[in-house]
Amino acid sequence: MAILRVVTYPDPILKKKCLSVTEFNTELQTLLDDMLETMYADNGMGLAANQVAVSKRIFIMDENPATPNPIFFINPEIVFQSEELIEETEGCLSFPGIVVAIKRPQKVVVKAQDREGREFLCERENYPARCLLHEYDHLDGITFFDHLSALKRKMYEKKLLKYRQSTM
Repeated sequence: MAILRVVTYPDPILKKKCLSVTEFNTELQTLLDDMLETMYADNGMGLAANQVAVSKRIFIMDENPATPNPIFFINPEIVFQSEELIEETEGCLSFPGIVVAIKRPQKVVVKAQDREGREFLCERENYPARCLLHEYDHLDGITFFDHLSALKRKMYEKKLLKYRQSTM
C-alpha cells in the first residue's frame, strides 16, 4: 500500500465529473487500499478518488477511524435524501485548514457497489450522512465551496491562501 498525494483546491480535477468504474480487478483493489491508507494518514473520515487525482466514481468512508471499519462506495447513487436540513461544520482534505458550516440533508440512503462489485444500500443520519453527501459531491465535481455564497467563498479562499502561506 502507498500514501497518495491529495490534490488541493483549485486543482481542476476537483471540478470534473468522475467516470463509472467498469472493471473490478487488482488495479482497483490497489487503488482502494492506497486511498484507505491515504485517508487514515491524513486523519480523514472520507476520501473521493478525484482527491487523489483519479477520475473514478469511488469514495471511501470510515465513521470511526479509531476502530477501523471502512466502507467502499463504488458507482454510488443517492436514492433518498430527507427534506430536513441540518447545518454543521465540515472540513475537507483538499481544503486544508478550512472548516465551513454547510446545510445538508439530515438523512441519506446511498446505493453503491462494494470492493467486489456487489450492490448494497447504506443509510446514514446526521454527521455520517453529511460525510456521505460531501464525498458524493466530489464525484460530481462539486466541492463544499460550491455550497457557499460568492461572498463567503471569496472569504474562505483568502483563508485557504493564508493557511497555505503559513505552512510553507
